[in-house]
Order: sequence, then structure tokens, then C-alpha cells
Amino acid sequence: MVDKIVSTLFGVHLAQFSVDSRVQLYKESPVSHCFSVIPRLELGIDDHNIVADNTQVPLAHESVDVVLLHHALDFTDSPHQVLREASRILRPGGHVVIVGFNPLSLWGLYRLFSRKKNLPPWCGHFISHRRLSDWLKLLELTELKHISGYHHAPLEKSSLRSRLSCMKNWVKPSPAKNGAFSVMLARKDIAGMTPIRPGWALRRLINIPVAEPSARDSLRKIRESR
Repeated sequence: MVDKIVSTLFGVHLAQFSVDSRVQLYKESPVSHCFSVIPRLELGIDDHNIVADNTQVPLAHESVDVVLLHHALDFTDSPHQVLREASRILRPGGHVVIVGFNPLSLWGLYRLFSRKKNLPPWCGHFISHRRLSDWLKLLELTELKHISGYHHAPLEKSSLRSRLSCMKNWVKPSPAKNGAFSVMLARKDIAGMTPIRPGWALRRLINIPVAEPSARDSLRKIRESR
């Protein structure tokens, strides 16, 4: 799903905020320069990684064309600040792709009653689509697409998953976005932009006759009185 979206986004620079340097979601991207921002130093990382906190990325303002948030909002103490930082480095007209866990799913239901809330992925935030939409509006980001996938139950054993495959067949046809993960695509727009007037309108304004100052008439009256 991410490959289909990323392959349609163009630009010069692409930054991925990730929790795992081994996962690169930009392999199908046509962008020439792609790199990842990872929160900690790891052994064996390549040159396409920047070690930095996702809440304070050392990149210039409006310098990136595409930003990928791969579970970066799920595993952070300040998800809204991470999204704000992604919006800061994103140029006007650029796109952000958000990949995260969906609370309105079998995985979200399991998380509510799980005793392993201190372990991943259950320790993640599981931010809802409505909440993300509100954050996007505050940052002047326009939502373009929202999809979800993976309707299997959160079970490690394949035998148990096959037994509960009927739940997958029951959940998947639902019109609601109730997959285990969700993918959102948004674009950075600038509010209040005034369109440039066409050239003929500018020429018409320039050719408007300007009234002569009245100082000449006053001088003429003074001379005649003398």
C-alpha cells in the first residue's frame, strides 16, 4: 500500500522518520535523494540515515518534498510534536505519509485487554483517524487519502490464525477502515494565497489616466492677479 502511494510522489528530497533503520519504505520512490531519521545509533547503519530525535530534526525549514512517518507517532512521548516537526521541514505543496496502528481494529481491541501494554506494539499510542485529522488541520495539512490493511487477529501462531480466519472474512468486507494499520496521505497547503492576475489585467490598471496635480492652476491664478 505504501509503495503505491510513494511511487506517485515526486521531488528532490525524501525523509523517513522511523523506529527501525532496517525498514525503508522509499524503495519505490522516484525521489532522487532518500534518507531516514532514526532516534538512536545502531550498528551497521548505512550513510542514508541521520541519528536525531524525531521531535528536533536537524533539517532546514521547508527543505523536504516528501516525509514518511513509519510508526514515528506510535512510539514517541510527543506524537503531535513529531508531526509538527514533519510539517516544519516539508515544503509547500509537499506530501506526508503517516503509517500507524489503528485503534479501531482487532489489534486495537486486543490492546485494550492485553496484559503486555509495556511491550511493543501494545505500548504504542494507536492514534485514531479522527485525532490525526484534527492535527493535520491545525498544521494546515490537507488529507488526501486514508486506507487500512491487515485484518488478521494479533496471534503469533499460524494455526490459531487459521482457526480464526472467519473473523478476518467478517471484518474485511466492512466499509470502515478497521485494518490493523492505517496509512494517511496529506499535502501541505498554504492558506490565503492570492492568485496572480493575468497580464491583460495588469496592463489595464497601468494605462489608467492619472489626474494632473492642481498646483499648476493655483500658480496660473497667482500670475494673472499680478
